[in-house]
Amino acid sequence: MTQYTVTGMSCASCQAHVEKAVSKVPGVKAVSVSLLTNSMGVEGTADSAAVIAAVEKAGYGASLREESAKSSERSASARLRAEEEALKDHTTPKLVRRLEYSVFFLAVLMYITMGHNMWGWPLPAFLSHNHLGLALTQMLLAAAVMIINKDFFTSGFKSLFHGAPNMDALVALGSSVSFGWSIYIFYRMTVLVTHGTANMDLMSLYHNQLYFESAAMIPALITVGKTLESLSKGRTADALKNLMKMAPKTASVERNGQMVTVGIDEVKSGDIFVVKPGEAIPVDGGIVEGSTAVDESALTGESIPVDKTSGDAVSAATINQSGFIRARATRVGEDTTFSQIVQMVSDAAATKAPIAKIADKVSGIFVPAVIVIAAVVLAGWLLTGHPLAVSLEHAITVLVISCPCALGLATPVAIMVGNGMGAKNGILFKTSEALENTGRIQIVALDKTGTITAGKPEVIDVLPAAGRTEDDLLSLAYALEMQSEHPLARAVVAEAEKRHLQPEKVHDFKALSGNGLTASIGNTIVHGGSGSYIGSIAAIPGDLQKKADALAEQGRTPLFFEQDGRLAGIIAVADVIKPDSAQAIRELQKMGIETVMLTGDNERTARAIGRPAGVNRIIAGVLPDGKEAVIRELQKRGKVAMVGDGINDAPALTRADIGIAIGAGTDVAIDSADVVLMNSKLTDVSGAVRLSRATIRNIHENLFWAFAYNALLIPMAAGLYPGIHLNPMWGAAAMALSSFTVCMNALRLNLAKVHDAAHDRLMKKKALPETEKAETAETVTTAVNAVNGNPAACPVPVRTEAKTKAASSDTGMAAASPNDRQAAGRTETETVLVGGMMCENCERHVMNALKSVDGIVSVKADHKTGKAIVTYTSKPDETAMKQAIEDADYEYEGVQA
Repeated sequence: MTQYTVTGMSCASCQAHVEKAVSKVPGVKAVSVSLLTNSMGVEGTADSAAVIAAVEKAGYGASLREESAKSSERSASARLRAEEEALKDHTTPKLVRRLEYSVFFLAVLMYITMGHNMWGWPLPAFLSHNHLGLALTQMLLAAAVMIINKDFFTSGFKSLFHGAPNMDALVALGSSVSFGWSIYIFYRMTVLVTHGTANMDLMSLYHNQLYFESAAMIPALITVGKTLESLSKGRTADALKNLMKMAPKTASVERNGQMVTVGIDEVKSGDIFVVKPGEAIPVDGGIVEGSTAVDESALTGESIPVDKTSGDAVSAATINQSGFIRARATRVGEDTTFSQIVQMVSDAAATKAPIAKIADKVSGIFVPAVIVIAAVVLAGWLLTGHPLAVSLEHAITVLVISCPCALGLATPVAIMVGNGMGAKNGILFKTSEALENTGRIQIVALDKTGTITAGKPEVIDVLPAAGRTEDDLLSLAYALEMQSEHPLARAVVAEAEKRHLQPEKVHDFKALSGNGLTASIGNTIVHGGSGSYIGSIAAIPGDLQKKADALAEQGRTPLFFEQDGRLAGIIAVADVIKPDSAQAIRELQKMGIETVMLTGDNERTARAIGRPAGVNRIIAGVLPDGKEAVIRELQKRGKVAMVGDGINDAPALTRADIGIAIGAGTDVAIDSADVVLMNSKLTDVSGAVRLSRATIRNIHENLFWAFAYNALLIPMAAGLYPGIHLNPMWGAAAMALSSFTVCMNALRLNLAKVHDAAHDRLMKKKALPETEKAETAETVTTAVNAVNGNPAACPVPVRTEAKTKAASSDTGMAAASPNDRQAAGRTETETVLVGGMMCENCERHVMNALKSVDGIVSVKADHKTGKAIVTYTSKPDETAMKQAIEDADYEYEGVQA
């Protein structure tokens, strides 16, 4: 994909116009324009010059993103620097300066039109009762504001000329008509003075038919909204910049028997590099000497460091926490896992299309319609014999009364109030698109660690051996673990300190790589570590071993401790579910939103968290690009929100329709997301949905009132109501009233109860019954390791207990055990052909599905051959087997002859 920077876009219709223009270029297979990041991704063989020419012909600017041109000839850091430069926010400073100048001139203008004319505020003596001088001063001030905001007029009229009017066209048209009419009145005043009209006789024209303040106010107010929008868009671009800041800049490499520090670009595949405790690993490689614990949360999101020793692989941007290691570089530059994550976020940002604003959608019809109506009104009054001045007055009144203020304010005012309400409740919507789109999500994908769970291990169970108490065991473990920096050790230390225990002094402390810890306490030797390690030193009673196995099955990590050859006990440590996670998931389901948990953990640990949390579906074993691929698959079924907190979630957060970051998470996750939960409460996700839905309803109401005013008053302005005559002054008053109504309606959002679930309503999907929630919470599907394979290539079947029960009922499956069925008669086998199996997990799903069919006692599936050998006591019904396989989301291809 070739990426471009596009300039000059101001709304969704601009985005659509650019996409339409580029899609016509020969060789372009696909094009996606992101208004949010002012970027465009183009796939195909089209020449870049032709693409840029098409964009420029459409009335916009385009240039190649530097990192996409000849990237193979440049270093990784040089490409990152070019990318960072391309992402710099050059728009917001310009808008801020425009706003400052506009406010200055507008304040002087309003002092004259409102302060002096209405309330008698003082002016220089030479302007007192000098209506021509005052009108000239107003014209110059209004012209200054319009010139400062000339981009609206350039963009607006250009879009009109290209047949794709946008919101800038409405702003430009309304302001220009007000200014043009006012100039006409000004010249009319000069003519009257020339013909001897007294100055006092000009008061009616001066006070009632000059609209210079309207001409200046419209672009100035829109600039405020544009500035706020630009600030939000700038924050989104920070995602890639923060990712790049995390990339290691230097590496310590062995050269000619000496240790030298070199730039990251100078590291070559095969080089030996060293990493001290606390340093970031510079490139991907394999350890050749030493052992350590590596914090891989930057890639996997898991809070517990992974023990590494000689022969293990390490990845760039992960943190070496404890030991000194020497490693051989295997992947450098843009080939590292971290660089690939950066590229994924960049690509996802370039291909993510924002939601089109309602006002932008209708402006293409509204603006030409009003212009045509005004032309028809002008012609109609002329044809009926009325003077040009009268006909022109009616036509201009039509344009003024349909001024886009109400239409333009309908969405942004509601968005601003909604954003304010969100901020009060700790929910930060970074863009107006995010606030609009959050209420339309149908699926919420939740990262496990730090999102559903607290993100740091805690002591869950303390199981002392016979003859010991919990405090005895904790005191022993405290003395040993306080010497270690491992997160599991910190969990034990925290629990002991919470119980106000005092550790004994230890000496001869050693960390045994891959096993555990050892030290001397008094005259005794103490060991702590895994069950297999401690089991080689001391006997583990059967009852405690069973409890340890049960804890492991629940996703907890059992730590064993012994003293002088006798087991002291077991302490179980685990990452616990946040107190509000289950409630938040229930609230989302009540609103008809499906919940999916994504995690890099194994299936057993994932199930232990997903079951009590109550999620509808669990997908385990996924790494960063795997999460992004799962999001793409989920998007085929509806709008998807991703909730996460780690660097590893950045690609998925960017790919999702709405990315929601936990405020306590990493800066990269926060910058990649569209919504940030500042209080780090998962219940704020449902609160964000409620607020978004309330805002969307308010926008629809605002648009209704805006169009209702136009529908009622445009015919009145055209003179179609007998006995009623409106001049542009009354048209401006009606326009102001419509804007006032829209603003007052938007203020009602301040009464929205963000955290009140009593009135939640379903949207799109039905909420799952409580029984089905419990059943689907049992279901676990496993994604392929994304670093070593393509998760999209392996289907992730969704098979609930409800489906299994239905299949059992359909086939009349007896409630007998396999042994009972086997005892009923002689067994036979046959081979069933199954399509869609891609891995061992697929085999397991197929075997479980076929075992539910009456008569089948065992199944052996092989994804490589696409066959499942079934053993049965009575001939299974082929229709039942077909149904069972299809319910498991695989293809039944018949029975092998």
